[in-house]
Amino acid sequence: MSRFFTENHHLIGVLLGIMFGIIARLVMLKTDYRQYPTYPHGRIIHISLGVIAAALGAVAVPALFNKDYTAITFLTLAAQQFRDVRKMERDTLTKIDSLELVGRGSTYIEGIAMVFEGRNYLVIMTALLTSLFAIMLSIWYGIAAGLLSLLIVLKLKSGKSISHIADVQLGKIEVVGPDLFVSGIYIMNVGLQENQAIMMERGMGFVIKPFNANGKATLSNLGQRQAILYDLATILGVYRDDGEPALVPLAKLDMKNGSLAVFVLPQELDGHKGVEVVKRVPILESAVRMPTESAVNRKEAEEHG
Repeated sequence: MSRFFTENHHLIGVLLGIMFGIIARLVMLKTDYRQYPTYPHGRIIHISLGVIAAALGAVAVPALFNKDYTAITFLTLAAQQFRDVRKMERDTLTKIDSLELVGRGSTYIEGIAMVFEGRNYLVIMTALLTSLFAIMLSIWYGIAAGLLSLLIVLKLKSGKSISHIADVQLGKIEVVGPDLFVSGIYIMNVGLQENQAIMMERGMGFVIKPFNANGKATLSNLGQRQAILYDLATILGVYRDDGEPALVPLAKLDMKNGSLAVFVLPQELDGHKGVEVVKRVPILESAVRMPTESAVNRKEAEEHG
């Protein structure tokens, strides 16, 4: 057996790298409440791309050992391929979004497309490191490197959520004349009394209070607000049909303190579940704003202690 490992050292390293790369892609592949990627065909596409990415990362190591430097150009081709995957996901989700009662929004779609591209690069990293340590040192070091890479993958699998930047509370629905408020924050003008009655009966409100200036700037992003509305509508349902603009969920800022008021008409009237849903809404990378990291703000903070 030891003779077999010695004679097929590179082959075993490549196979080990491919195996850990595929495991990494399977770990990161999840069809959740958003039903994306679809099952089974959407998942088959992404698993297939994961196998290709794992093979590219694993094969790059013996190519370097054999001084076949031109083989590295395949990694640049892979990068182009995965950029095309990002474009494909963006185009697909944009077309689907036009048929949703409450859409994801372009920022949410771009975030999902970015994630699918980035995860293929994580697969390449896992396969490359596993193969490198297995060939350069031994199979056991390769397995250790693969397991460590899987831990990194799990760490990078998901980012932060609304609960990291703000506190979420149930809001009070109020209709004053034709105006709709959530805990004193103006939402919209509702002219028809029938719609006012529906909103008082089935409406649900939430108030999101940011912890700092970074949270205020992030919540002010329209794409982040749309992501909150989409997750609420997807998990709790939405009480509306096409052609009813008055019943569209909305999110409005309190201009005084930066709090965000959210108004929805869900099918499931469970306020505590709604609060948990809002807390778990992912913070979109394209929506993140960090004004406190500005040199101007840091200088002001130093001057005022």
